[in-house]
Amino acid sequence: MASTLKSRIQADLNAARKSRDKLRTLVLSTALSDIKNKEIDDGGVIDDDAVVQVLSRAIKQRKDASEQMRAAGRGELADKEDAQAEVLGEYLPEGMSEQEVRALVQSFIADGATEMGPLMGRLMPAIRGRFDGKEANRIVREELAG
Repeated sequence: MASTLKSRIQADLNAARKSRDKLRTLVLSTALSDIKNKEIDDGGVIDDDAVVQVLSRAIKQRKDASEQMRAAGRGELADKEDAQAEVLGEYLPEGMSEQEVRALVQSFIADGATEMGPLMGRLMPAIRGRFDGKEANRIVREELAG
């Protein structure tokens, strides 16, 4: 099954090239390269969920780089990383609020998942690409403690 998200990124890359949008061209071509590498690793065409994982990882890398650059006093480079993360974020599914994630965690606890590992194991597939994993970990800890 071909990924419709991958096709959308390819079409947007072609449009960015035609309009000479350097930022979008760079970001989308890099994203497509990452997707292709994932397909090679997996041995076939990947679905939209796997594409979302690739994009989420790329956004996380850019946000981490941005934080490091700001800490080093390189605000202009951090702004570039933030802009790239923003472009990639357009391709992720709509985000979840902290209240939605908290409600999901509470429902998993009510279903009997009372330990960190199994609870995170059930939660992450449900929120992947829609909510930050570190924040989800914090919410799980708070709910298990409370």
